[in-house]
Amino acid sequence: MKPLILLTLGALVVLSAAGGILQPAAAALLPEPLAAIGPAVAAAIAAGETPGAVVVVGHEGRVVLREAFGHRRLGPPQPMTTDAVFDVASLTKVVATTTAVLQLVEQGRLELDAPAARYWPEFQARGKGQITLRQLLTHYSGLRPGFLPKPAWSGHAAALKKILADGPAHPPGSRFVYSDLNFTILGELVRRVSGEPLEVYCRRHIFEPLGMTDTTFKPPASLRPRLAPTMEGSVGVVHDPDTRRMGGISGAAGLFSTADDLAAFAQMILDQGRREETRILGAASIREMVQPQSPDGRLPARGLGWAVHSASGNWSELLPPGSFGHKGFTGTLLWIDPATRSYLIVLSNRVYPDGEARDGMLRDRLFSLVVQATGRPDPEDALFAAIPGVATGIDVLTARKFSALAGKRVGLITNHTGLDAAGRRTIDLLAKAPGVRLRALFSPEHGLSGKADWKVASGRDASTDLPVHSLYSGTKRPTPEMLKGLDVLVFDVQDAGARFYTYMSTMGYAMEAAAKAGLRFVVLDRPNPITASRTEGPVLDPDLTSFTAYFPLPVRHGMTLGELAQMFNAEKRIGVNLTVVPLRGYRRGMWFDQTGLAWVNPSPNLKSLTQAALYPGVALCEGSNVSVGRGTATPFELLGAPWIDSEQLTAFLQSRPIPGVHFEPARFTPAANLFKNEECRGVRIELKDRDALEPVLLGIELLSALQRFYSGIFKLDPALYLVGSRAVIRAIAAGEPPEAIAAAWQPQLEEFRRKSRPYLLY
Repeated sequence: MKPLILLTLGALVVLSAAGGILQPAAAALLPEPLAAIGPAVAAAIAAGETPGAVVVVGHEGRVVLREAFGHRRLGPPQPMTTDAVFDVASLTKVVATTTAVLQLVEQGRLELDAPAARYWPEFQARGKGQITLRQLLTHYSGLRPGFLPKPAWSGHAAALKKILADGPAHPPGSRFVYSDLNFTILGELVRRVSGEPLEVYCRRHIFEPLGMTDTTFKPPASLRPRLAPTMEGSVGVVHDPDTRRMGGISGAAGLFSTADDLAAFAQMILDQGRREETRILGAASIREMVQPQSPDGRLPARGLGWAVHSASGNWSELLPPGSFGHKGFTGTLLWIDPATRSYLIVLSNRVYPDGEARDGMLRDRLFSLVVQATGRPDPEDALFAAIPGVATGIDVLTARKFSALAGKRVGLITNHTGLDAAGRRTIDLLAKAPGVRLRALFSPEHGLSGKADWKVASGRDASTDLPVHSLYSGTKRPTPEMLKGLDVLVFDVQDAGARFYTYMSTMGYAMEAAAKAGLRFVVLDRPNPITASRTEGPVLDPDLTSFTAYFPLPVRHGMTLGELAQMFNAEKRIGVNLTVVPLRGYRRGMWFDQTGLAWVNPSPNLKSLTQAALYPGVALCEGSNVSVGRGTATPFELLGAPWIDSEQLTAFLQSRPIPGVHFEPARFTPAANLFKNEECRGVRIELKDRDALEPVLLGIELLSALQRFYSGIFKLDPALYLVGSRAVIRAIAAGEPPEAIAAAWQPQLEEFRRKSRPYLLY
């Protein structure tokens, strides 16, 4: 029988299922944080983050919490059970592949600092000959995050051919890029050196000796009744699309396991590689595995396979020193802390039922509670105690004493939105930072003040007397002369969350210029104001990229600028030495007014968060001959033209199933821009429910209505450059229903979501 737990105010006691006391846990964990685990999971389930979860906490050789929450699947409802079998996603990398590689190193059959091509000679093609096993294990190989999707491929052999045909995106050892390819390659090396397929090797040499009887690739029919699905109608099939194409097995993903089996693995690590009389790994391998192994002290620090405490890099910055862990995309987490002899296992199927990861911070919340329970302090809590909400990239950089810029000559791309949580300018913070030599400023569209609605001249900053190079005048890219004498370009500008916003283009152009000049590029990340949890709309036709559309993104891209920078750098092969200073305390589902940060108009015509929420939809009409309210007090809350019948348009739009908004007839006279000083008739758009709002669908509804009633005067074709899709423009012209148009862009949108996953930081 499995142990249950009883939490009391005085002590944590381990009970048998029959109710008898086994024995109290030595150096018991603090009960209050553990008692908060159940409510935290229940809240996450209620919020729709995951249908269910299994949580196990171990301490001093005992399981002190083991509980199932919610449902394994929803249709028909099946309660979650503690023996549920989960697709553990990237936990495969550390549980299976890293362990197998280190076993073969101990046997002298692999060497960590040997090139992978020693064991796979064909691998050396296309500049990969110097990539070592250590670089693969630490994600410093220089390889891209995953397989290129085109041309289409299928099968294990095809995957290996694609690896051989590709080259590194960056010089090996130069930078951290989390890559599934690294571990796919390592899995192939295990096969070649051991003579056994990866799944056979791991079963014989890791899982069976540890008694991990439910841990396997491609789970058999006998496990089906206990499987927690990741997609409806796809039980027992690996979620990761590349591993699925490979037949369900790779060194990067594909493993299925239970919380109990992972607990046995975690205890083996805490016991220095042993399970009773069976040795899985040597104690020296365990020590080396969880020490920083990144080349030349580069950040983020990385162990062999594992995330370890690091001064830079998302979750690793929260890991107490000496502890280590890993996450999986499906909603899994394994954290081990030798200092307190504790571990945490979280298994959830947050991607069920449609394969899309739900927003939420369940794993991080549970991790924080268990760290509190061990009595270990969060190493950065004190640094951010004065910030009640989200800490932006500049706040994090300041808390870390500007270490990423120490001794560097810096150019800063920023504007009026570049403020810390206390309202201080990033310009002034860097100008006064010890060891940082701020030499030049660069301003995007609308200038340093954010008020100009025309081309902006270069000048000087009144406070620091630094030169301000305009990137919205004669050139939109930093020139070699502007970059002369700099070591680093820093970018700190607030984005709006829509594809057609030039700040991200300025960032992309500057990254390209920095790469050519050999400069580092640092992005101080900021929230996506309209949430980073939703993507919507057609993906831009690739030949329509421009200054207002830098990359083939959907209209609502659902990413932060730091995440976009990582995507641009890899997908466009920019090759810049990129560092993203991440947000702290940020959740993807946050609207800007939930971050605790003060709203600053990112540009002159986005005067409120309401307008920012409507912008990805109403702005689709802007290329055509209608006013969207520019030159009024409420841009993007209005739509009109002198030739529109406001009553007719309002009545029609109100009859349509457009969620989250209400329409009223409106008359307005813009003081600037299109139809300046002319009375326009149209609609006022009132935002009723921003979470229900589908802004791009709203925009298609507006365009379709204008085309329906005013095709003789309304100009649809110019809207192409904001809509970004010829197919959508043709469909509107043909009178297709907006809901059918939206359904047609879903496959492209799904492919974008898949492509963007490796670059998400939160």
